[in-house]
Amino acid sequence: MSEIVLQIGQELGSATLWSSVLLTMGGWGLGLLIALAIGVPVGLICGLVDPIYYALRPIIEFLRPVPSVALIPLAIIMFGAGMESKVFLAAFASTWPILVQTIYGMRDLDPLQFDVARSARVGTRRMILNVLIPSSFPYVVTGIRLASAISLALVVSTEIIIGAPGLGSLINVSRSSGNVPEMYALIFVTGCLGVLINIVMVQIERRLLNWHVSHRKAGS
Repeated sequence: MSEIVLQIGQELGSATLWSSVLLTMGGWGLGLLIALAIGVPVGLICGLVDPIYYALRPIIEFLRPVPSVALIPLAIIMFGAGMESKVFLAAFASTWPILVQTIYGMRDLDPLQFDVARSARVGTRRMILNVLIPSSFPYVVTGIRLASAISLALVVSTEIIIGAPGLGSLINVSRSSGNVPEMYALIFVTGCLGVLINIVMVQIERRLLNWHVSHRKAGS
């Protein structure tokens, strides 16, 4: 353990480590952004339009359980062993929690809200902007927080398996060369990165949902 602690200190002063962190975070961020761009609009449409929801539901239920790691050979064929493969797999895995949470949020609205809006003669545009989206927003934010952890796990796993530049690649090189202290030091750094991402996402969620009853109760 003492060797691992010393190795962590050495790694933190290494430019190679920080460049690898940037590469890993770049794949994480791009994958999450693509998942947002796909999951939220499709989830909103599925939640609003029943025929589209029932048409896409079998496809979603079929693709969602597919392990993203199983798509690595396809990603290599399509994009090669580089950043594109990491982003593709991270986006694929991260889309499902965002999409499903958005659908649940849109379809789990209180009917009383619709009745009040209709009695006030609220138009379709205002109904979507002022009733549907705010009511489903807590679900969407939760989906994003879950997807952020999934995206990091897929990026690091892809780097380990296919050797794409990043923290996972460094871990795999240390394992292959038998440098156990360095391997565990890099694993520790990767774990700390995941914890940091979760802390940031939780703080963002609290700020965005400080108006929601669940966060007001937690704050009090």
